[in-house]
Amino acid sequence: MSLVADALLTAAAGFMLISIVVLYRAVKGPTMQDRVIAVNVVGSNTVVVAALFAAATDTPGALDIALVYALLNFLMSIAISKFTVERGGVL
Repeated sequence: MSLVADALLTAAAGFMLISIVVLYRAVKGPTMQDRVIAVNVVGSNTVVVAALFAAATDTPGALDIALVYALLNFLMSIAISKFTVERGGVL
């Protein structure tokens, strides 16, 4: 593999490590807002990791997967926010 591919995969590993750390906030967050933001960060990091993997391995199909996952992540954030507001909580 080339130096650029190694750098991209190293960056992807860094984003995965950040996601693992943020999962703590998703589980132990004191408020619903903390949990929503943490889950959104994990989803965004997943999209970035998929895009970096696609660039490092030269597989454009992974970019399609990253795009679909980004849209699902956005819809999930909207759905959780709507559920929280309807339940009486304020984001």
